[in-house]
Amino acid sequence: MATTARKKAAPKQLTTAQRLDSIIKSARKMMRKDKGLNGDLDRLPMLTWIMFLKFLDDMEKIEEGRADLAGKDYRPIIEAPYRWRDWAADADGITGPDLLSFLVAEMAERPDGTRGEGLFKYLRSLRGDNGRKERRDVIATVFQGFANRMESGYLLRDVVNLIDGIHFDSSEEVHTLGRLYETLLREMRDAAGDSGEFYTPRPVVRFMVEVTDPKLGETILDPACGTGGFLTEAYLHLERQADTVEKRRVLQDESVQGGEAKSLPFLLAQLNLLLHGLHAPRIDPGNSLRFRLAEIGEEQRVNVILTNPPFGGEEEAGTLNNFPEDRRTAETALLFLQLIMRRLKRAGRGRAAVVVPHGTLFGDGISARIKADLLEKFNLHTVVRLREGVFAPYTDIPANLIFFDTSGPTKDIWYYELPLPEGRKKYSKTAPMAYEEFAGCLAWWNNREEDERAWKVSAADLIQRDAQGRVTGCNLDIKNPHSGDVADHRAPTEIVDAIIAQEKRILGIMDEIKAALAELA
Repeated sequence: MATTARKKAAPKQLTTAQRLDSIIKSARKMMRKDKGLNGDLDRLPMLTWIMFLKFLDDMEKIEEGRADLAGKDYRPIIEAPYRWRDWAADADGITGPDLLSFLVAEMAERPDGTRGEGLFKYLRSLRGDNGRKERRDVIATVFQGFANRMESGYLLRDVVNLIDGIHFDSSEEVHTLGRLYETLLREMRDAAGDSGEFYTPRPVVRFMVEVTDPKLGETILDPACGTGGFLTEAYLHLERQADTVEKRRVLQDESVQGGEAKSLPFLLAQLNLLLHGLHAPRIDPGNSLRFRLAEIGEEQRVNVILTNPPFGGEEEAGTLNNFPEDRRTAETALLFLQLIMRRLKRAGRGRAAVVVPHGTLFGDGISARIKADLLEKFNLHTVVRLREGVFAPYTDIPANLIFFDTSGPTKDIWYYELPLPEGRKKYSKTAPMAYEEFAGCLAWWNNREEDERAWKVSAADLIQRDAQGRVTGCNLDIKNPHSGDVADHRAPTEIVDAIIAQEKRILGIMDEIKAALAELA
């Protein structure tokens, strides 16, 4: 009887996305075995700097090849034996304690058998040519704020070997990894939520960039850029306009810039922008509030500011001294709002889109004076009101998107209340906001009419003054007149905090009165 040979099925070919996802998952699984790493806030930065160095080496290979074809000399950004190909590419290369020593020691035995600076020390010492800001400076700044936390050099070697399987010289892999990396960022944000850091959901970022509509040739700034969400979205928006060599140069050299004081989001923002195509991101690693407001001149001003400044928080006294005495406040969002107003180009050449917490709209005292400045010196043309849970899981506090420019003082403010999807009471981590929910607002934006979601308010009616002309109030928390729902949508904790803050202000005024009476006595 004849037998039929059973043909062995060929292994299923993985897609690029599946292969890269598998690499990332395997690397993270290995990192969980290392005793020096505690949770994703440790693991993700490790993974990021390893990918960062692999990315740089692949970019170097491409640029070396281009220089060779053009018959030009090429000076590498990272010299041997510190390139990825020198110490990481050999799967059987330097490992264990020798690998850890090479990374972190001041002086160590290098992969080529010579003694010299450890890798991190070398990277931190890189400098651009002739004082120009370039990729060497970016690398040096990134590694200034970074330390290796892995205790096992053998596990680190295994992770390095996995990442070596990612090829950043492939446009498909870079594009796919960019999407996977956004997933990693979201996970990192979830892990960081308890530390008071609120990250802006992608749909909100996309909407703010879309309606602000940055143009190639304009300068775009995010002074509190976090992991680079606004800058990345703005870069992609501008990239669609860069259809010539000169426009590509402008895009790369003159378009986006940011500031981020915390080392982890700074590192993540660098790789985020690099993965999306920006060759040498310009991100200031210092606190954007460290400069005296009065000394910020035209050369520091930009066309577009897109940002979600930190909510709450406190700045040290030295930082507060950079602001006018009657405009100093512990509320970080209000300090950033003043900075944003100062850094916009004048005469209609500057515009801003800013996320502000709900309390900013109705706050009085210093908050009222800052808002009065905004109305009298800028055109606050639009407030988009978001509902509870947009920033879940970090906070349930409702937020607002404010849009203003330097075309003149505010005459009218348009409000648009973004509705919750039908059947929903609030957003959550598992049921977040979708970009499609902005469709109604996008359609309304350039053809404004009052309806059940939109209303207009005269700015002249919003500023209250005393007999001496001093601002006593400026309430921007204008309820929707077309809605029968006049309930307070703030979270209970926010309402309690507002009551406590009000009582503290009353007590402060009473203390001032008491002191004045004592002086008269």
